[in-house]
Amino acid sequence: MARLPVDPKGFIRNNTALEAPVMVPEFKLWLATEYVPIWQATESWLEEQNVDPPYWAFCWPGGQAIARYLLDNPEQVRGKRVIDFAAGSGVSSLAAARAGALSVIANDIDALSLVAARLNGEANNLAVDVSAEDWLAGPDGAPDADVVIAGDVCYEREMSVRALAWLRGHARLGRLVLLGDPGRNYFSAQGLEERARYDIPTSLQLENRGMRETVVWRVLPHP
Repeated sequence: MARLPVDPKGFIRNNTALEAPVMVPEFKLWLATEYVPIWQATESWLEEQNVDPPYWAFCWPGGQAIARYLLDNPEQVRGKRVIDFAAGSGVSSLAAARAGALSVIANDIDALSLVAARLNGEANNLAVDVSAEDWLAGPDGAPDADVVIAGDVCYEREMSVRALAWLRGHARLGRLVLLGDPGRNYFSAQGLEERARYDIPTSLQLENRGMRETVVWRVLPHP
């Protein structure tokens, strides 16, 4: 069951601020900052608000890398159907839309994430469709696409295995599959082809380091 506060849009606006991500200053996103309550949110506070951990409120390095790559290489998505798996804030989806994609669907199983993605689209005069379906649940769990993008999905062992297998399935269908990853614990570069590499400033509180080297990989059909 999706968890949502009584007023989802109001919750986001009241607990985040419009900020420009470091790698994609072209955009303004509703993000957590040190000056708003959600930055220091505790489990009990989130429970009171009826929300899941707000991963959507941070612009993670993998998503920023994908977004930067698409803005700099718009031919990768121009005129094509794009789906963004585990979209979070939606920054990669917005970049695909700005780069001229025919259509973009931002997917996340966190309902509040999708509200944030829509708000971020409105803040940047861009429209993206959203999907709350669990695309990993089965082979038919995602719509047809020409390009599949994903950022920061290798943070847990099981999630990493399932996500990489799912992404590779799309690659075997002849689709361009791009994965942004800053060297998460369960990431493996086997069967991947490097497309771009960025040094992305990060918060010490989130990443335990001030900079993350983040790579955009193309997922190949076979490991």
